[in-house]
Amino acid sequence: MFDDVREALTRLDRDVSDAERVDQLTALERIKAACAAAQVRITTDFAESQEQVAAAWRQRAKECADDNDFDGWVAARQQAQRAPVAGDDEAVRHHRRRPGSDLGVPGQVALARRESPSRGARHLAAALALVRHLPRTLAALEIGALSEWRAEIVVRETAVLTADQRTAVDAELFDGLAAEGVGQLGDRELQRRVRAIAYRLDAESVMARRRGAEADRRVTIRPAPDTMCYVSGYLPVAQGVAVHAALTQAAATARAEGDERSTGQLMADTFVQRVTGQATAKAVPVEVQVVITDRALFTSTFGADDETPAQVPGYGSVPAAWARDLLHDSEARTWLRRLFTHPEDGTLVAMDSTRRVFDGGLRRFLVARDGTCRTPWCDAPVRHIDHVVDHASGGPTTADNGQGVCVRCNHNKQHPGWRARPEPAPPPHAWPTHTVVTVTPTGHRYTSSAPPVLPGGPSGEPSLLERHLETVLAA
Repeated sequence: MFDDVREALTRLDRDVSDAERVDQLTALERIKAACAAAQVRITTDFAESQEQVAAAWRQRAKECADDNDFDGWVAARQQAQRAPVAGDDEAVRHHRRRPGSDLGVPGQVALARRESPSRGARHLAAALALVRHLPRTLAALEIGALSEWRAEIVVRETAVLTADQRTAVDAELFDGLAAEGVGQLGDRELQRRVRAIAYRLDAESVMARRRGAEADRRVTIRPAPDTMCYVSGYLPVAQGVAVHAALTQAAATARAEGDERSTGQLMADTFVQRVTGQATAKAVPVEVQVVITDRALFTSTFGADDETPAQVPGYGSVPAAWARDLLHDSEARTWLRRLFTHPEDGTLVAMDSTRRVFDGGLRRFLVARDGTCRTPWCDAPVRHIDHVVDHASGGPTTADNGQGVCVRCNHNKQHPGWRARPEPAPPPHAWPTHTVVTVTPTGHRYTSSAPPVLPGGPSGEPSLLERHLETVLAA
């Protein structure tokens, strides 16, 4: 099916006027919305089918219990867990998850759509809501009047309502306003109208939303240009205002005492000092791991000429010169650990077995090698180190049988019907790139390979150690 659609799109007439090109863009946008609506219906069909399978297994478990067949009861209960939330409107509305649920139906949806597990769970919740409770919104999506994003706004803003209330909001939103009219609303205006109707129908939903939002408080980090980053706190308003006010007051006091830094610089430095407990913002202990080639690190010392970008796990690429400045000028103690990468593709293949001050070398190796969660399309930070083949099944505690995963994916790996195994990459690699093959309950295979630790470097470039050995051997 994909090949047919792709072929048709590649044959679009490009020898047209600009007015026709605009019409083509509009038509393609509506087609994207219709595709999203088709995904909604397919997702719901898949979830409901899986729920029927689970219901049959639950019935089988009851029959085994009645027959005092303990082993059969355990096996049937495990099979029934494959469809975690498909028929549970209350759980879907409040995004509740049972242990092991994300790699059931939501996990398979995520892999099929090449999304993270958390995004797969949101796709499932939105699909069930649109099909079961928001028929007019789904119809507007199907005809291309609403985009997928705006349909999700309606889903999100009605999430705390009951099923009947959701349907009432859906009806009132389109009452007297055609689907095209709703489609002409901007994101904020659509959100405002849906909220207004929802609040009138159930004022308590305002408080429920507030409580739900407070439960989702968190701190996140994401890269910014020029070796900077954003550390964001999603906080209740009173706490957020208090944090900002405290930083503002500290900056104003320092400025009054003659500090020449700007108010923004003072607030940022005070934020780092108070969160980390450091005496100064620059005294960062360089267990903020920095991965850099020996040639780039010692470029001036040995006359090497290598500006391969360094890597900061959890952040990404940084210029080699910036990494040298950090390592040379840091006010904190610095340790070096040798990492050995594949000369062709840059993946991490080995590391020193010794480490001063801290232990856990194997764990650090895997975190450095994988960077982010190894579940395909999940970019969450590595929080746990997982046995690819479970330890209980005889899997060894080795680098080959280890992978870095996020908390969600590690907890869900035991879900019935899911299998994983390490598998070497095919030749011509001198060392195998670490590869994990995951098989879902429907038999689909997904492969993830360890990324290059230092992307952007020259391929096959010898290290200083290799050059030194060549010199010694030549002598």
